[in-house]
Amino acid sequence: MNNHSRIYSIDIMRGLTLLFMLLVNDLNMQVAPSWLGHMKATFDGMGLADWVFPGFLFITGMAIPFAFSKRLEKKESQYDISKHILIRFISLIIIGVLMLNTERVDPELTGIGKNLWATLMYLGVFLFWNDYLKKDERFLLVTSLKLIGLAILVFLVLKFRSGEPENNGSLITGWWGILGLIGWGYLVSAFTYLVCRDSILKSSVMLVIFLVMNMLSGWNMFGKLDSIKPYLGVLIDGNVPFIVLTGLIGGLIIKKFRSERYHFVMLTFIGLGIFCIASGFILRNWFIISKIQGTPSWGMICNGISFLLFALIFLIVDVKKKRRWSLFLKPAGENSLTAYLAPDILYNMIWMSGVPVLIYKQSQNPWIAVIGSLVWALLMVGLAGLLSRFNIRLRI
Repeated sequence: MNNHSRIYSIDIMRGLTLLFMLLVNDLNMQVAPSWLGHMKATFDGMGLADWVFPGFLFITGMAIPFAFSKRLEKKESQYDISKHILIRFISLIIIGVLMLNTERVDPELTGIGKNLWATLMYLGVFLFWNDYLKKDERFLLVTSLKLIGLAILVFLVLKFRSGEPENNGSLITGWWGILGLIGWGYLVSAFTYLVCRDSILKSSVMLVIFLVMNMLSGWNMFGKLDSIKPYLGVLIDGNVPFIVLTGLIGGLIIKKFRSERYHFVMLTFIGLGIFCIASGFILRNWFIISKIQGTPSWGMICNGISFLLFALIFLIVDVKKKRRWSLFLKPAGENSLTAYLAPDILYNMIWMSGVPVLIYKQSQNPWIAVIGSLVWALLMVGLAGLLSRFNIRLRI
């Protein structure tokens, strides 16, 4: 494995976290075991769902050194790479905010039902951000489809009304939504790599800065910055950037040490995993373990779990070369945004139809509820693979 060869375990862990995201998002937590879901904001502890999102943030950071190394190899300029980072960031922010507001649609004031508004919104997203093949050869067709998608999104934003006093009932940024949070973490980590390149030390300094900010935020030390928190709160709180930066450090470790030193990589990841988990429990003396509060103790424990899980996947997939078992995760790993968004289109269409397709959600049997959601998640991963065969894949 040289510095630029593909790390299959990154795709597989990305696919695994996507599968878990689809699973926990679908679970009926009135029936399913509580340890599978999110814990309440004031509860000192975490369930499976509380690790899934930071697990995806971690793997997002881990992929950055490899993705940007390819761009640098192609002699792309700092300006072009910076433009790519900003476009991806803005795109994630836009989609995240649109998704966040789907639940706020007032059908009477908007003139469009909530489910229909959401369905049209996702249609616009897929039309605008789809990775069309042969763009140059089909310039007019591709441009027309993108413009249609953009027109749909603009129309929906202009029509949107929530009936709430905030912003006169228009869209809000709120907490930016899941994709928006990923966008903020990606922005910080991508520019960190662009500036620090393969320096683990310099990147670690950035990680420590955001970890300290996360701690200071937890101690309410940034009260004077309340006026800008609605805009830069994710950066000020520090939690999301510090998790993505931890993944970036992991990616740098793999990138810098070739296959002949895989034992060193394995031991380093195991050591870092144990260190992060232990640090998280030490920080528990000052901060409860809470995903909703975004505490540093929770972030550190999640990073530790991610290091240990990735070490296991790396050993099996990239060292032992045993990959056949993971083929079912490949569509989600390679088309993560498609896998994440496509199910929402189906949800809204099912809800509009009123047909009880997801009958397992009505069961009071925990096993049926969990197995049903797991089957749904697996089908959605398969759907992402099927859509990619028809050249429907989101690329930002």
